Amino acid sequence: MARVLVTGMSGAGKTTLLTELSRRGYDTIDTDYDGWSLPDGEWDEPRMTALLADRPEVVVSGTVANQGRFYDRFDHVVLLSAPLGVLLDRVTARSTNPYGKTAEHRAEIARYVREVEPLLRRGATCELDGQRPVGELADIIEQLLGAAP
Repeated sequence: MARVLVTGMSGAGKTTLLTELSRRGYDTIDTDYDGWSLPDGEWDEPRMTALLADRPEVVVSGTVANQGRFYDRFDHVVLLSAPLGVLLDRVTARSTNPYGKTAEHRAEIARYVREVEPLLRRGATCELDGQRPVGELADIIEQLLGAAP
């Protein structure tokens, strides 16, 4: 059993991956929804602390400024990445989230790929190509869930 954080840029496939893992019966939390993030965009630290204290096996997804404060409570920090063009195509086409539809959002995503993704890469325990089929990605996360350090 393990705790896994899946992080990455908008459009990398985090929500799609969590949906597949949930379908397979895993406990998943997408911190983009249900009040996990505060108005300033950071995680609700007391709530995240309680979650990670209570659940020995969970897959959490999100990308927020204060996530690094929790890295020591995850067994694995997985960076899901994809080329900028793929990210922009995905956020433009998706119907489940309005982020990425405007020129300002797309410029912000490009800036985050340049400035934030390298920071995420340094904190990650592994990086996965978000262009891989979701089933393959879920298989890898399943292996990580069974292989706590």
